[in-house]
Amino acid sequence: MTLQPELPRRIYSGTWGNCHCQGIAVDKARGEIYFSFTTRLVKTDLRGNLIGTVEGLTGHLGCIDFCEADGRVYGSLEYKNDAIGRGILKALGKTGTQGEAFYCAVFDGAAITRPGMDAETDGVMRAVYLPDVTEAYLGASPEGTPHRWGCSGIDGCGWGKAPGTDTQVLLIAAGIYGDVSRADNDYQVLFCYPDALSWWETAAGPLRAGQAPAGGANVKEILFLYTGNTTWGVQNLEYDPYSGDWYLAVYPGKKKAFPNYSLFVLDGAKASRPGIHRATGEAINEVFLKTEGETGGSFFPYGSTGMCALGDGLWYFSQEGNDPLRGQYTNVRLYRAGEGLELPFVPVN
Repeated sequence: MTLQPELPRRIYSGTWGNCHCQGIAVDKARGEIYFSFTTRLVKTDLRGNLIGTVEGLTGHLGCIDFCEADGRVYGSLEYKNDAIGRGILKALGKTGTQGEAFYCAVFDGAAITRPGMDAETDGVMRAVYLPDVTEAYLGASPEGTPHRWGCSGIDGCGWGKAPGTDTQVLLIAAGIYGDVSRADNDYQVLFCYPDALSWWETAAGPLRAGQAPAGGANVKEILFLYTGNTTWGVQNLEYDPYSGDWYLAVYPGKKKAFPNYSLFVLDGAKASRPGIHRATGEAINEVFLKTEGETGGSFFPYGSTGMCALGDGLWYFSQEGNDPLRGQYTNVRLYRAGEGLELPFVPVN
């Protein structure tokens, strides 16, 4: 492993109001980092000097990922009326409700040049409507329990190789309600979209909150990873080109039958194969954990509020905090790959 001297060991985001950091993404070529703070995207250089922000979102901007092929930042974006949606409106000082719809937000990174740019009117963000996610959220289990597979919407989002292949895809992970009384919510559900950037360019359009979504993107495949219970599903999803695996950071679940890990590793060498959903009996496309055992994972404490694989075994992890007077922030810290899931990452000092 070669330590890249241009990568700072720590990056401070600055403080950004009531909403905590949801994800981070790095453009190594330009020496820039992006932070998702739920209702705004923040861009700084790698020393933490502010370059610009995109504001005005009333939905939940979650995990983000930088695509080197087109210089854009992709992120999960959801509008809904559950506890999360109501909490966002409250944090923004707004009342009322908004329609339920789910998108992949696409930001033009190079066009973000100043603070206070508007997501809807400044031309720096477009969005792709995700009808399959919306259908799962509004659907029900075979027994009639609301939200198919426990789908609460989406959060994790990342570019990388589809498991067991060399095909680049965008994976967007369902948020999963942690309800301990249901049995169909013990999988992570990954919506797999093709990588054709020209197709994303065509599918994306301006987003106007409250208006009916236009266009849309249908999934190439839906993948199921059995992990056991989590709270809100995959918070951050990241492909690691160094290992070829996918990392999934979660808020631990509460079902006593499981260890309730905070980090899982999807085996990037194993292709999906047909399986049967353990709770519903549906035919599914199943992918697999890296370690032996059905729910192998780690208690590594970081990643749920942002993680970014930098290559060569180096990673950035968000370590969030809250200044009572100024608001939420994160300190991003540099780590290197460790040895196994008992110690998956070690800080670079």
